Amino acid sequence: MFDIERWQEIFDTLRKNKLRSFLTGISVASGIFILVILLGFGQGMRNGIEQEFKQDAATSIWVWPGTTSKEFKGMNPGRRIRLNNENYANSVALFQNDLEFNSPRIFVNDVAVNYGQESLVYGIQGVSANFQFIENAKMVEGRFINPQDEAETAKVAVIGRKIRTDVFTEVSSPLGEYIELSGIPFKIIGVYKEYEDREEERIYIPISAAQKVFNGGDIVNNMAFTLPPQEDFETAVSEAIRFKAGLKTYLQQVHTIAPDDTSGIDVWSAMEEAKRYYGLTNNIKIFFWFVGVCTIIAGVVGVSNIMLIVVKERTKEIGIRKALGAKPWSIVGMILHEAIFVTAISGFGGLIFSMALLEMVGPHIEIDYVLNPSVNFNVAFTTVIVLVLAGTIAGFFPAWKAAKVHTIEALRDE
Repeated sequence: MFDIERWQEIFDTLRKNKLRSFLTGISVASGIFILVILLGFGQGMRNGIEQEFKQDAATSIWVWPGTTSKEFKGMNPGRRIRLNNENYANSVALFQNDLEFNSPRIFVNDVAVNYGQESLVYGIQGVSANFQFIENAKMVEGRFINPQDEAETAKVAVIGRKIRTDVFTEVSSPLGEYIELSGIPFKIIGVYKEYEDREEERIYIPISAAQKVFNGGDIVNNMAFTLPPQEDFETAVSEAIRFKAGLKTYLQQVHTIAPDDTSGIDVWSAMEEAKRYYGLTNNIKIFFWFVGVCTIIAGVVGVSNIMLIVVKERTKEIGIRKALGAKPWSIVGMILHEAIFVTAISGFGGLIFSMALLEMVGPHIEIDYVLNPSVNFNVAFTTVIVLVLAGTIAGFFPAWKAAKVHTIEALRDE
């Protein structure tokens, strides 16, 4: 049991060795502090990556045309590949059982955008009705483009929330207002929001209008698809890889591109990228654990060393206790109490300080791919308990050595 006299003895011993005790405590506390901060930073990286992938649907797959880099079937390298409506329609038909949503996209360039007398500088994209779900855009007013708009080549537009905030300050709602695209009026039918402001600086119009009104012909700048959600992450990744390979093979065959030409057609999978980034964060987390554990081990070694010094300095006292009938385990307990005290106070001090720092500073950190660094309290608390146990074990060996000292030899010690 921990009685008052025993605690008084501990305090007296630590006071006599205050410098060594202080340095050992700092070492142990810094180990816990570094480990918690590193784990918090690792979780912040994972949060940031998840936030980045939330901008689009998790299972999205995007296709961009490129330029061939290899000769194939008599076709010279350096050919610029162009996707068209037929490529998109055939892709949807071939893989219709694998798809959840799909949409082509065209970028409308060199178009003057005006609202009344005000000239606007925002990107214009022609998309289909499903693009809302692929881009993960949430409607805050009105509606998105629908299939009827596409079929009728309707001159309608959906704007981002940032555009609504910056431009339409004098009206209660932009719905029903008209913006002019190269002098052609387009009626605003909806306002959407996304995770980042820069994603809200776009104007969406039906792809049929983008192609016909602005002489886009049947050209498609890129194609976007999403796959149905799966039961687990690994299955979703494998399905994405399979679909990506099949789609790329089809497009390479249609455009006479060598199978090993990586620049003719570029197919990007969100699930594959997520797996790559999560693998990276897991490796970083393992490294952080390694660094933190090494720091903690250094602290535990310090505890063992100071206990050896304590035993050495109290050899005569230990001899007197044994001469008065003290049992070996009472000697062991006396030394262990000091080891436990140092590791527990230092460990929980480091834990409290690091958790408080993450709690206060974490939500305000704004770094790319790092969001709200935090750490699971149960994990951190368990680490401190393990540290205390390690400190106890580290103190046991000096304590056992003290308990085995012969009474006569101890009393002779100067």
